[in-house]
Amino acid sequence: MEPRDATVAYPGGLRARWRWAGSGQAAAVFALSEAGGTLVDHGHLAAEDPDARCRAELRVDGPGGAWSARFASTLNDEPAAVYWDTEALLVVKYGFHAYGLDARAGDLRWSHRSATPILAVMASSRLRHVLVQAELETFAIEADGSVAWRIAHSDVVTGAELVGGRLVLTSYAGQLNSLDPTTGRAAG
Repeated sequence: MEPRDATVAYPGGLRARWRWAGSGQAAAVFALSEAGGTLVDHGHLAAEDPDARCRAELRVDGPGGAWSARFASTLNDEPAAVYWDTEALLVVKYGFHAYGLDARAGDLRWSHRSATPILAVMASSRLRHVLVQAELETFAIEADGSVAWRIAHSDVVTGAELVGGRLVLTSYAGQLNSLDPTTGRAAG
């Protein structure tokens, strides 16, 4: 299977290029790495031998210059990120991990591992934290990486969206659950 590519524009003048592939394809993913800027490999946070796992590379060009970060995952996943503007963080999800990266320089501020695959990361200037949605858990992560709150779910979550000031979760069984994104409590 060939590596996949995506280009995404984030607020703040950030232009990101993703490249990722399945297990054991690190050489193919990294064959087209761009020169210039800093490069940090976070693969060791996900696996002892990250190049034997699924790999992803993120290249960001922005007002502060260029930087690249590499990630590893134990499952074949499409990486994604959200720009958390109030904290100037690019929050990345890949596999079981979420990473808080300084959007200007790419420095790792924090990482968080979930027990189940992470489906989405969501941010809003109205929240003091970023939301990390995994299949069986929802986490609220503060700017310093600490967990503000965490809730477990009894059914697998297949979708998560911030809608009308609520975190709306769709379960595998098709049920909708609405949470207050500031506290994690059920929303009425």
